[in-house]
Amino acid sequence: MTTGHLRDAEPRDLDQLLEIERAQFPEPWTRGMLLDEISQRDTRRYRVWDNAGEILGYAGVMFVLGDELHLNSIATKPGWEGAGIARLLMDDLVEDARRRGVARGTLEVAVSNERAQRLYRHYGFAPVGVRRGYYGASGEDALIMWAHFDDTVANDS
Repeated sequence: MTTGHLRDAEPRDLDQLLEIERAQFPEPWTRGMLLDEISQRDTRRYRVWDNAGEILGYAGVMFVLGDELHLNSIATKPGWEGAGIARLLMDDLVEDARRRGVARGTLEVAVSNERAQRLYRHYGFAPVGVRRGYYGASGEDALIMWAHFDDTVANDS
């Protein structure tokens, strides 16, 4: 585990968020897309793990229809995978969702990304379908996962 703290993403974080995006995703979001996402505080929540000004990870959700969320993105800085940062971000977002009365959540994850799938299962997400060719650059399929937060208790698996 690393030192640092969770906080809301801010425009001043864009350079570091873009660095993480470009390193972790074959089709990274643009500066404009990220700025738009973190600025929509009424329908989005983006959190960062800040270690003395260095962003080691971030995650963001979109609230849909009041009682549902969609995990838009979660990523850690290269070299920090497996340090528990993604779990800290997910803990925070799921707890916030429960406080807001959000009953369920959904996400897409590359079928080859088993590490992420294990993380999501920890929070009660279960596969419900596949989006064929979802990831345009590679043509890889996405696994669709759903969780019902009111019945979910995170486990230590």
